[in-house]
Order: sequence, then C-alpha cells, then structure tokens
Amino acid sequence: MKLQRDPLPSRLISLPSAHSTGFRPSRRHFLKSAAALAAASTLPKWFLEESVVAATKPLAANDQPAIALVGCGGMGRGDAKNASRFGKVVALCDVDDGQLAEAKKQWPDATTFKDFRKLMERDDIHVVICGTVDHWHTLISIAAMRAGKDVYCEKPLTLTIDEGKHLVRIAKETKRVLQTGSQQRSDKNFRMACELVRNGRIGKLKHISVFLPAGRREGPFSKAPVPEGFDWDMWLGQTPRVDFVKERAHVTFRYWWEYSGGTMTDWGAHHNDIALWSVGLERSGPVEIDGKALAQMIPDGFSAVSEYDLRYTYANGVMHSCQSTTADTWYGAIAKQDGQRNGVRFEGIDGWIWVTRGKIEASNPEFLIQALPSTAERLYVSNDHMGNFFECVRSRKQPVCEAEIGHRSATVCHLGVIAIRLGRKLKWDPAKELFVDDKEANSFLAREMRKPWSYETV
Repeated sequence: MKLQRDPLPSRLISLPSAHSTGFRPSRRHFLKSAAALAAASTLPKWFLEESVVAATKPLAANDQPAIALVGCGGMGRGDAKNASRFGKVVALCDVDDGQLAEAKKQWPDATTFKDFRKLMERDDIHVVICGTVDHWHTLISIAAMRAGKDVYCEKPLTLTIDEGKHLVRIAKETKRVLQTGSQQRSDKNFRMACELVRNGRIGKLKHISVFLPAGRREGPFSKAPVPEGFDWDMWLGQTPRVDFVKERAHVTFRYWWEYSGGTMTDWGAHHNDIALWSVGLERSGPVEIDGKALAQMIPDGFSAVSEYDLRYTYANGVMHSCQSTTADTWYGAIAKQDGQRNGVRFEGIDGWIWVTRGKIEASNPEFLIQALPSTAERLYVSNDHMGNFFECVRSRKQPVCEAEIGHRSATVCHLGVIAIRLGRKLKWDPAKELFVDDKEANSFLAREMRKPWSYETV
C-alpha cells in the first residue's frame, strides 16, 4: 500500500479586503459571491455566507516577504508554490542535491544551501517553510524563530512531546508567527463539524471515532551505498547513526519510529487535531490512553506499527477512539458503515456527524441545514491555510494552528504511539504534560539527541 502525501487545499473565492484596497462589497456583490461558493460546494448557504466576509485578506502588492524553503521534497515544493502567491521564494535548502535540483527548476533565481544554519544567517529572509522529514521540524523551526523569521512548518510539528514544549516556549519568547501545516483547520467542512458539535447539534457528545490509513509492513531491508550528493549524516541529524537504507529516507521515512510515528503522526496529526478542536481541548488533551498494536512488524523492516487500536478518555467523559484501517480489514464496526474509513465521526445522544476531506454527512440532514443561533460559539475562521499564515505575518496575530495548538495535536499522536509501544493503559496529566506515576512512560517524552545537535546548537 503506497500512501500519497496530503493534497494542497483548493483555492477558494474571496472578496477583496476593504482595508487593503478601499473596496467595500455591496450586498449584491456579497450574495453573488456566496452563491458562487454554494454552487461549488455541498455546504449550506448560511455557513458559506458567514465565511465569505471573513475570507483571507490578500497581501499588499508592495509587501512581498522573502521566502526560504528548507526541505525540497514534493511536499516542501508544494508548500513553497502555495506560498509564492504571497511572497518570493529566494532560497532553497536540502541535504540531497537531487531534491535541490528539482526545486531549482521551479525557482531558478533562488540561492541554494545544504546546511540550513547558513540560510538562517541571511537577514533578507522573512519566512521559512519547513518541509523536511519529521525529525528535523523542531530544530529547524527553533533556528528560524531565533533568527527572527516566521515559520510555516509541516505537520506533525514535533517528533517528541518534549520538543513541542521547547518549541512553544521559544515561539513565545521570540514572538514569531508559526503556522502548523494541519490544513484541515482551514477547511470549511471540518470547521463546521466542530462548531456544530461544540454547540450541541448532535446532543451531548459521547464518542469521537478517528479512522486513519494503515501503515506499511515490509522488510527486511538491506543497507546500500549512500547516493552521490546526499549528506546522509546531516539527514540523520540528532537521530542515531545507522547505515544508509534507501527505505529510511524520503517518502518512506514516516514508517520508522526513529524519524516519525507512522500513520499515527502522519494522518493522525490531521484527524486527531480535529477531535481536539471539537471538544475545545486544543490547548489541553486526554487524561487516559489505552492502546495496542494489531500487527507484528518484520525484523529489519519498517518499525512504526502499521495497524493499531487506541482509546483516549477526556476529563469531561468524552471517549475518543483512533483506529487504523486497511482495504481488507476495517477495525471497529463503525468503520464498516458507508465507507467511513478515513475521517472523523462524532456521536452524540441525538445523532452523528461524519467529516472527511470533501465530505460532511449527518444522521439527520437538518443538522447541517439549520443555521446556528446568534449566541452560538464560533471558531477561528480561516479558509486558506497558507493565506492565513501570511496574513498573520503582516498583522502579528496568531494563526489558526499556532505553535501550542500544533504541539497539543502532535502530543495526542505521540501519546498514542507511546501507548502502542508499551501496550498498556496510561494516565496523562495534560496540565503538567507528564504521565502520572509512570517512570517508564515518561522516559518516552524526550529522546537523547546525537551530538552535536541540541536545542541550543541550532
């Protein structure tokens, strides 16, 4: 099974900003734009009309931030292309000459680097996009913020919970803008689902079911010569030194515990983030986790467990299950209904809502059609994830998925990984960010970094 990277969110219709252009939309213009959106979407008109007036403001023509891309693989290049709507890509960095060459085709005038620390020395760069493998996200983001640059960092934001705590602290100290690439926060379907759940549209919330694609169970793999132009030692960074195995690098890095958390942190950083948002605990987390592996991995092959079953419990009594699914076997009875195999299902005492990319459904269609009252709790509106980031670069406001939110969403995934690896129930204190009376579990909160790398050496 070969997983594809997440597609970029499609462009959405937006109105020019009165602040940036002097344009004030008439009611006729407003309704025409809302109708255009409704025609292109299955979302109800009441929700779309409210979203149009809060659409992302374009950057002024004379205010073009200089952008640097660190990590020039397919995801990084996609992010940089998306960002180029708002600024100019002036620098590229990757430890692989092949990746650099591909990026250079898109931005021939950009300066290239193989060491991100050299890039950070440039004082004309305003924004750093971190599109690297997961284990480099934190150190590169820290280096960029300390160098006075704002950061768009791909999800999952961190490799460990301890990394997230450092990242949140440094973001506050430097007052830099950091947007986590959990772009479902800027998707109308997911935001509407969370608003409806938080406002009791399905009654008291009882259970959240998250379904993620299963990982890959392959191996054993053999070591091979390091490709020419690929700095393997730099790619490994703070992780343990090992011989080069081509399956460890590039797209399949995510199936190794050393560099990622399998699909639990890859897709889980999206769907578990939505679960937290729906219960209003995006700055907190669960109090209990119970998990187990459902597959035995092959020695000398991918190490991140490919299939798993997890249960989270929140202090308010809401249960949150997270299960891997495959084409042949879907774990959990709910996953067998209506093809609901990759997404989030909210169950309340009065019904359910199902949301995934490009689709939102409910047990009662009226749940989606009926407008929320004027007194309802409304959530942060962002209809363009990259646009929201650049708007915040200008305004110095916090984006929809800022550092602490990205950290807490990644934490839920890391907690799941730790429970899977230990194979037992764990108690978690989300305020102290520690396991309760569990020395063994707490030993998984951080990983020793290989010298010379540390939080202070970047």
